[in-house]
Amino acid sequence: MKSFNVRVYGILIHDNKLLVSDEHIKGMDITKLPGGGLEFGEGTIDCVIREFKEELDLEIEVESHFYTTDFFVNSAFSNNNQVISIYYKVKPKENFDINNLGFKISDKAFDFDEKKDGAQSMRWVNLKKISENDFTFIIDKRIGEMLNNNWKTLF
Repeated sequence: MKSFNVRVYGILIHDNKLLVSDEHIKGMDITKLPGGGLEFGEGTIDCVIREFKEELDLEIEVESHFYTTDFFVNSAFSNNNQVISIYYKVKPKENFDINNLGFKISDKAFDFDEKKDGAQSMRWVNLKKISENDFTFIIDKRIGEMLNNNWKTLF
Protein backbone atom coordinates (compact mmCIF):
# COMPACT_ATOMS: atom_id res chain seq x y z
CA MET A 1 0.00 0.00 0.00
CA LYS A 2 1.37 3.40 -0.95
CA SER A 3 1.39 6.11 1.71
CA PHE A 4 2.80 9.47 2.68
CA ASN A 5 5.65 10.00 5.10
CA VAL A 6 5.60 13.51 6.57
CA ARG A 7 8.90 14.74 8.02
CA VAL A 8 9.42 17.99 9.92
CA TYR A 9 12.79 19.70 10.38
CA GLY A 10 14.23 22.75 12.09
CA ILE A 11 16.71 25.23 10.67
CA LEU A 12 18.69 26.49 13.64
CA ILE A 13 21.21 29.23 12.85
CA HIS A 14 23.73 30.63 15.32
CA ASP A 15 26.59 32.96 14.48
CA ASN A 16 26.16 32.34 10.72
CA LYS A 17 26.31 28.58 11.23
CA LEU A 18 23.66 25.94 10.62
CA LEU A 19 23.15 23.02 12.99
CA VAL A 20 23.15 19.68 11.13
CA SER A 21 22.69 16.12 12.29
CA ASP A 22 24.97 13.30 11.17
CA GLU A 23 23.25 9.95 11.63
CA HIS A 24 23.79 6.26 10.95
CA ILE A 25 20.48 4.78 9.78
CA LYS A 26 19.93 1.35 8.20
CA GLY A 27 23.60 1.00 7.32
CA MET A 28 23.88 4.49 5.79
CA ASP A 29 25.71 7.57 7.03
CA ILE A 30 23.47 10.56 6.35
CA THR A 31 23.60 14.29 7.02
CA LYS A 32 20.33 16.08 7.52
CA LEU A 33 18.72 18.77 9.62
CA PRO A 34 17.44 18.01 13.12
CA GLY A 35 13.89 16.71 13.10
CA GLY A 36 11.92 13.66 12.15
CA GLY A 37 8.58 12.02 11.51
CA LEU A 38 5.18 13.49 12.18
CA GLU A 39 3.12 11.34 14.53
CA PHE A 40 -0.60 10.75 13.97
CA GLY A 41 -2.66 13.46 15.68
CA GLU A 42 0.30 15.85 15.93
CA GLY A 43 0.66 19.25 14.27
CA THR A 44 3.81 20.01 12.32
CA ILE A 45 4.99 22.74 14.70
CA ASP A 46 4.41 20.44 17.68
CA CYS A 47 6.42 17.80 15.82
CA VAL A 48 9.54 19.92 15.30
CA ILE A 49 9.38 21.11 18.92
CA ARG A 50 9.10 17.49 20.13
CA GLU A 51 11.93 16.30 17.87
CA PHE A 52 14.34 18.97 19.14
CA LYS A 53 13.43 18.07 22.73
CA GLU A 54 13.87 14.32 22.10
CA GLU A 55 17.04 14.50 20.00
CA LEU A 56 18.81 17.48 21.57
CA ASP A 57 17.05 18.16 24.87
CA LEU A 58 16.60 21.68 23.52
CA GLU A 59 13.46 23.77 23.96
CA ILE A 60 12.79 25.72 20.76
CA GLU A 61 10.35 28.21 19.31
CA VAL A 62 9.30 28.25 15.68
CA GLU A 63 10.04 31.60 14.06
CA SER A 64 8.57 30.94 10.62
CA HIS A 65 7.87 28.42 7.90
CA PHE A 66 10.83 28.05 5.54
CA TYR A 67 9.94 25.43 2.93
CA THR A 68 7.64 22.50 2.15
CA THR A 69 8.52 19.90 -0.46
CA ASP A 70 6.99 20.90 -3.78
CA PHE A 71 8.13 17.96 -5.90
CA PHE A 72 7.76 14.18 -5.73
CA VAL A 73 10.25 12.34 -3.53
CA ASN A 74 10.16 8.60 -2.99
CA SER A 75 11.44 7.43 0.39
CA ALA A 76 15.05 6.28 0.47
CA PHE A 77 13.94 3.42 2.74
CA SER A 78 10.68 2.25 1.09
CA ASN A 79 9.39 2.29 -2.49
CA ASN A 80 5.84 2.68 -1.22
CA ASN A 81 6.25 6.01 0.61
CA GLN A 82 6.15 9.52 -0.78
CA VAL A 83 8.10 11.87 1.49
CA ILE A 84 6.81 15.33 2.24
CA SER A 85 9.21 17.45 4.31
CA ILE A 86 8.37 20.68 6.10
CA TYR A 87 11.13 23.01 7.30
CA TYR A 88 10.82 25.73 9.93
CA LYS A 89 13.27 28.39 11.03
CA VAL A 90 13.65 27.81 14.78
CA LYS A 91 15.45 29.37 17.72
CA PRO A 92 16.15 28.22 21.28
CA LYS A 93 13.55 29.35 23.83
CA GLU A 94 16.11 30.69 26.24
CA ASN A 95 19.50 32.26 25.69
CA PHE A 96 21.91 29.48 25.10
CA ASP A 97 25.65 29.19 25.30
CA ILE A 98 27.00 27.51 22.19
CA ASN A 99 29.80 26.03 24.31
CA ASN A 100 27.43 24.61 26.91
CA LEU A 101 24.65 22.78 25.10
CA GLY A 102 22.90 19.68 26.35
CA PHE A 103 24.27 17.66 23.44
CA LYS A 104 27.62 16.89 21.86
CA ILE A 105 28.79 19.17 19.05
CA SER A 106 31.58 17.82 16.89
CA ASP A 107 33.97 19.51 14.48
CA LYS A 108 33.96 16.52 12.13
CA ALA A 109 31.24 14.62 10.33
CA PHE A 110 29.94 11.31 11.69
CA ASP A 111 31.75 11.60 15.00
CA PHE A 112 29.85 8.75 16.66
CA ASP A 113 30.81 7.20 19.97
CA GLU A 114 29.79 3.88 18.42
CA LYS A 115 28.73 3.34 14.80
CA LYS A 116 25.42 1.54 15.22
CA ASP A 117 21.90 2.06 13.91
CA GLY A 118 20.52 5.27 15.38
CA ALA A 119 23.93 6.79 16.15
CA GLN A 120 23.84 10.58 15.93
CA SER A 121 26.25 13.49 16.22
CA MET A 122 25.63 17.18 15.71
CA ARG A 123 27.83 19.83 14.13
CA TRP A 124 27.75 23.42 12.92
CA VAL A 125 28.23 24.16 9.21
CA ASN A 126 29.30 27.63 8.12
CA LEU A 127 26.53 29.22 6.04
CA LYS A 128 29.11 31.00 3.88
CA LYS A 129 30.35 27.60 2.70
CA ILE A 130 27.14 25.55 2.71
CA SER A 131 25.97 23.77 -0.42
CA GLU A 132 23.65 21.01 -1.50
CA ASN A 133 26.61 18.62 -1.21
CA ASP A 134 26.55 18.97 2.58
CA PHE A 135 23.36 16.87 2.70
CA THR A 136 22.42 13.31 1.81
CA PHE A 137 18.80 13.36 0.67
CA ILE A 138 17.40 15.26 -2.29
CA ILE A 139 15.00 17.41 -0.24
CA ASP A 140 17.75 18.47 2.16
CA LYS A 141 19.98 19.17 -0.84
CA ARG A 142 17.31 21.63 -2.00
CA ILE A 143 17.52 23.34 1.41
CA GLY A 144 21.32 23.47 1.13
CA GLU A 145 21.00 25.09 -2.29
CA MET A 146 18.43 27.60 -1.01
CA LEU A 147 20.63 28.50 1.95
CA ASN A 148 23.71 28.79 -0.25
CA ASN A 149 22.00 31.18 -2.64
CA ASN A 150 20.10 33.27 -0.11
CA TRP A 151 21.55 32.97 3.37
CA LYS A 152 22.49 36.65 3.61
CA THR A 153 18.92 37.76 2.90
CA LEU A 154 17.13 34.96 4.72
CA PHE A 155 18.74 35.26 8.15
